[in-house]
Amino acid sequence: MQWIHINNENQLGDIIQKSSQKPQVIFKHSTRCSVSSVALNRLQKAGFTEQIDFYYLDLIAHRNISNQIAEIFKIQHESPQVLLIKEGKCIYDESHLGISMDEIEEQAEAA
Repeated sequence: MQWIHINNENQLGDIIQKSSQKPQVIFKHSTRCSVSSVALNRLQKAGFTEQIDFYYLDLIAHRNISNQIAEIFKIQHESPQVLLIKEGKCIYDESHLGISMDEIEEQAEAA
């Protein structure tokens, strides 16, 4: 499985809609931040589960989309940051080195 890149704001509506069928994860990545690169590498090394769709947002290229994500899901912007979306709501978010695939999967199963 590969990342699904978020390139336009319209995709957020699709993510919300799909979250009724299965959990959706948004990873907000700063290509200028070494901590963000570490978090990205940790997620990729852990591998993706097929029970969750994984989206990648380049914050440098699409800051406007990141701002919209913060507004829609009522979360404070951080970088790097992961959001777990289920039933149209952000049920879990984490940032920096707190981001782990094990925790994402555990939260997805618990909700």
